Amino acid sequence: MGCLYADEHFPLPVVEALRRLGHDAVTIQERGLANLRLPDDAVLAYAHSEGRIVLTQNQWDFIRLHNQGKAHSGIIVCTIDLDYLMLAHRIHQQVETHASLLGQLIRVRRPSR
Repeated sequence: MGCLYADEHFPLPVVEALRRLGHDAVTIQERGLANLRLPDDAVLAYAHSEGRIVLTQNQWDFIRLHNQGKAHSGIIVCTIDLDYLMLAHRIHQQVETHASLLGQLIRVRRPSR
């Protein structure tokens, strides 16, 4: 299962659902780093230092960091989806599909309605 790191604005119910699916998922709040206005590259570096995959809805900034070649243990960018359980299942499926997300950027999109 994946070691995941949810950034500051990632929905807690999704993190909790991922834990129920067996993932080692932590939040920036649980690490005591919330409300510090950490730049995205610092969030990415911290997650990488723990070997964790970043979970974020901040698509553009983290895609930019990936494209700049910043070292990371994986980035999963998600579109906003209020069906938290289904979002957790889509993330779970992506993590399970890949042998390693080291240096990988994965996009998880809300299905069209």
